[in-house]
Amino acid sequence: MRPMKATSKQPVVGMISLGCPKALVDSERILTKLRSDGYDFTDSGAGADVVIVNTCGFLDSAKAESLAAIGDAMNENGRVIVTGCMGEDAIVREKFPNLLAVTGPQQYEQVVAAVHRHIPIPINPYTDLIPRSPLHSLRKQGSLGVEEQTPASAGETEEFEGAGLRLTPKHFAYLKISEGCNNRCSFCIIPSLRGDLVSRPIHRVLHEAESLFKSGVKELLVISQDTSAYGVDIKYAESPWKGRSVRAKFYDLCKELGELAKEYGAWVRLHYVYPYPHVDDVIPLMAEGLILPYLDIPFQHASPNVLKAMKRPAAQEKTLARIQKWREICPELVLRSTFIVGFPGETDEDFEFLINWLEEAQIDRAGAFKYEPVEGAKSNALDNHVHEDEKQERWERFMSVQTDIAAARAQAKIGSVIEVLIDEVGEPDEDGNVGADGRSKADAPEIDGTVFIRDVKDLKQGDIVKVLIEDAEDYDLFGVMV
Repeated sequence: MRPMKATSKQPVVGMISLGCPKALVDSERILTKLRSDGYDFTDSGAGADVVIVNTCGFLDSAKAESLAAIGDAMNENGRVIVTGCMGEDAIVREKFPNLLAVTGPQQYEQVVAAVHRHIPIPINPYTDLIPRSPLHSLRKQGSLGVEEQTPASAGETEEFEGAGLRLTPKHFAYLKISEGCNNRCSFCIIPSLRGDLVSRPIHRVLHEAESLFKSGVKELLVISQDTSAYGVDIKYAESPWKGRSVRAKFYDLCKELGELAKEYGAWVRLHYVYPYPHVDDVIPLMAEGLILPYLDIPFQHASPNVLKAMKRPAAQEKTLARIQKWREICPELVLRSTFIVGFPGETDEDFEFLINWLEEAQIDRAGAFKYEPVEGAKSNALDNHVHEDEKQERWERFMSVQTDIAAARAQAKIGSVIEVLIDEVGEPDEDGNVGADGRSKADAPEIDGTVFIRDVKDLKQGDIVKVLIEDAEDYDLFGVMV
């Protein structure tokens, strides 16, 4: 999250945003509304009139981090509002009974109402010529209370949609296309936290994308809980867009976003894509250059036995054959994925199956997590949990194999010329030389590699330049502009 600093005498809200990019977008929506209402912001509890902590509750380690952040905010400030996935967890109220308010995920209006309740902006009759929104007043007795944690209706959240205040650098932004998930993976509690899939109408998604591109965004990262399921819940409803009708469907969304990005010389990157059969249709768009040749697919495992226990969608797909076909259509395709090792019931044979699959699939970027029981997950009831020492050994072996794969694929790029999006331009060294850090089409921000460029001139953040790759190390590349 970009550092925020209060700059005015308006009431100041501190924002601590934890968790995934989807939670970051939630924080952006809350701050956008509060900014329009006249509040100023900081990313610290010190000096703030109230602090919002947007929590993550997906894993026990994430819960511990969230509880620690709440505790720090209470110690530093004492006036704290908690929102996000842990807002549904009773331990928050038990551990911190003096919180100003607690709300669940996606409850933007309740968070804003709580801020107005505890630090209202005084009405100035000489400057406030337009009546304030009802959110500036306390809720009347008998109306929805902030602490009730009742999900906001579509109408309540509508005003938060669209490009607004962002917590990312100016040159890239996350575009959330839906909330919730219809899958019921045995290890996951996301549906219980965020509900079933709720897709945004496609014209609103495209309007936001166009607004972001117009503001100077050079990379749009499409996110959701299940990106390739987009539109299923609204039966692929059509919406008017620039004099024609467009379907709320994964392929149509990608094509329209790609056409928009082309107009502005920008990139579109897809995250959280489940490997449903219709994902195949998007690969030609990548080959055409409309969408970045990058797929973030959470495979989670390869063994049929483990996938069945995980209740993964598309678990029976012949993924190796599909990956090979994808690369035939789009040779530049980069695959990013996440895997779980030590899932209950995972045998030595299952793990060997995963390693062999990984080596054959040649996944470009992959991360592994040791299985962690999460309160409320059905996988907790499975038999034959793997010992922690065995999980550690399997994790270390997985990461060793994956690092070798990534390093070899990076080495293969030496001598090639690639496009790089500049993230940061450094200061001159003692000899007057300036370097820059950027990312290739194969690298998403904060989770993938970096391209380090030497001896740059007249570069700024957000520029897209061509770079000759001179060296490589693991996931990172080194080169010079051409």
